[in-house]
Amino acid sequence: MRKLALLVILLSMLALSLSACGSQAADPASKAVVDYLNALVAKDSTKLSALSCASWESSALLELDSLQAVKTRLDGVSCKTSGTTSGTSQVNCQGRILATYNGEDQTLDISARTYQVVQQGGDYLVCGYK
Repeated sequence: MRKLALLVILLSMLALSLSACGSQAADPASKAVVDYLNALVAKDSTKLSALSCASWESSALLELDSLQAVKTRLDGVSCKTSGTTSGTSQVNCQGRILATYNGEDQTLDISARTYQVVQQGGDYLVCGYK
């Protein structure tokens, strides 16, 4: 009987863990923004273009160019969809991009932006920010 109770408790904990993972996977717009930010700091222009809608692609690449001379990394980034209007999801993020030049860190706070994400052809694409 005790083993059964222990098994029930362990299965319940596993179910809770999996449901927490599922809630992150259920937010593809926020995942698109995190992937976009990772491509930006990795300076991967091909991936950044693939994660941008056509009207934003040149701006994304311009933003990437501005980071070429510095070493970049993400710090404490997490994103969440805050709403959807006319097919565009608004995604807010916490965290920052750290840009290092000559041993000094510059901080770019990404929480000041609301990313605009659209779904096109089954893909979620970053289409700018406010």
